[in-house]
Amino acid sequence: LMLSLSFLVTFAACDAPPVPLDDLVIEKTFVPEKCVRAVKVGDFVRYHYIGMFPDGKKFDSSYDRGSTYNVFVGKKQLIEGMDRALVGMCINERRLIKIPPELAYGKQGYGEIIPPDSILHFDVLLLDVWNPEDGVQINTYYRPSVCSRKVEVSDFVRYHYNGTLLDGTLFDSSHTRMRTYDTYVGIGWLIAGMDQGLLGMCVGERRIITMPPSLGYGENGDGSDIPGQASLVFDVVLLDLHNPKDGITVTNQAIPEPCSRKTVAGDFVRYHYNGSLLDGTFFDSSYSRNRTYDTYVGRGYVIAGMDEALIGVCVGERRSITIPPPTWAMEKREQVGTKIPGSAVLVFDIHIIDFHNPSDKTKVNVTFKPQVCEKLTKKGDFVKYHYNASLMDGTSIDSTYNYGKTYNIVLGANQVVPGMEDGLLDMCVGEKRHIVIPPHLGYGERGVTGEVPGSAVLVFDIELIDMEEGLPEGYMFIWNDEVSPDLFREMDKNTDGQVEASEFTDYIMQQVNDGKGRLAPGFDPYRIIDNMFSNQDRNGDGKITEEEFKLKTDEAADHDEL
Repeated sequence: LMLSLSFLVTFAACDAPPVPLDDLVIEKTFVPEKCVRAVKVGDFVRYHYIGMFPDGKKFDSSYDRGSTYNVFVGKKQLIEGMDRALVGMCINERRLIKIPPELAYGKQGYGEIIPPDSILHFDVLLLDVWNPEDGVQINTYYRPSVCSRKVEVSDFVRYHYNGTLLDGTLFDSSHTRMRTYDTYVGIGWLIAGMDQGLLGMCVGERRIITMPPSLGYGENGDGSDIPGQASLVFDVVLLDLHNPKDGITVTNQAIPEPCSRKTVAGDFVRYHYNGSLLDGTFFDSSYSRNRTYDTYVGRGYVIAGMDEALIGVCVGERRSITIPPPTWAMEKREQVGTKIPGSAVLVFDIHIIDFHNPSDKTKVNVTFKPQVCEKLTKKGDFVKYHYNASLMDGTSIDSTYNYGKTYNIVLGANQVVPGMEDGLLDMCVGEKRHIVIPPHLGYGERGVTGEVPGSAVLVFDIELIDMEEGLPEGYMFIWNDEVSPDLFREMDKNTDGQVEASEFTDYIMQQVNDGKGRLAPGFDPYRIIDNMFSNQDRNGDGKITEEEFKLKTDEAADHDEL
């Protein structure tokens, strides 16, 4: 039993520091996985501690005072044992430091708090370390593959950040406010370390910016969140940058060949777009609405930057437009809701679908004309033609070839849009034309539901297949021969002194069939005859008397019609 007890005492004594303590003892009670920085002689440190005697009785604590102990290491501002024990410590490392009297307060002690020849124990947690020679430290951990521009002095930037102390304590974050921090760089609007740390960043870049207190909030700190003499760490992602002197920039142009016409101020443009912020955040698209954005350009109907960028474009052209905030209408921000932050640079990828000017007329280009061209189309003629119809961007609308039959109309009878009327005049049979019709001579602002968008320019490739000469303007029937002097009696088949509708219709149709008269081509002949009868039937009783007929004849004495 005595032998076993002796062994246990010996074992315990080997594991404990010698008493009295004759040298510094350091026990590392917690070591972080990653040691970002270790204390060196000459560094300034901020740490918490609990001071105890070997029996565990506490004689002092920084926690009780609610503030760290801040001091230079190795400059005899501490007791020798602490000066030596802090060297090599990492941020967030915890040590139990046992200091013999000769490295502490020795035989004199310290007032009534620490008796002479006291061994002191300190439970120390290191929170911060920096050196007076430190500058801003930058660690870029993500950089986009394309970096067309970097932050320079006097640029305006928008960025998100998480701000922490060196031990990882969060003191601020723009993410929690769900709003970027927006500021000028290099003109003193930021703490010096951030002013330096943002320079050279690309949009989309992420970096960690570490700065000593001399480039942060210095000896006084900032309120209750940032202690005095604290190093600061900012995890930053840059979302946007521009300079007040910036204008719009146009990139990634794809210009079709040929480009016969470019937009000018006053033109009406239809275009598609995708709108995003400089970091790629999407905010709007005309494609999602399946409808172009239609507007006049150079007249202030769109934001200033877009107004400028839409001048000088071709139909079918694609381009990326970068618009800094000074050139998009600030007063219209409230109209775009929360999708577009204030002071944001806007990027539009646009595709020009078509454009026209309100002064435009139908444009006719003859692509083929037969050698023999004896008759030209005019108002009143009945024409038959084939067409392929499309929009300016080539989108097919319709084609008569799909139906295997011509489209037949009477020119001047408002049976087609005015632009097509213009395009079909003075045309030979067999002639082919390329016709461009502006919307005010086409289907206007409304278009045709499901077929022709509103305000669309129309393109027709037409071929005149056949034509039948019409009657003089204002006539629906004419005589080819001399008019019979007994016209009324010839119509009055039953000799009852009045002409009924059936008698009138039979007579006119007989004259047409015999080649003695002509009805206007392209119309329903019976509707024409009904109208003729109604004009003669002055009292509307459904019969024409000789008196009514004569009266109408007298009124029309200068004409070859009834």
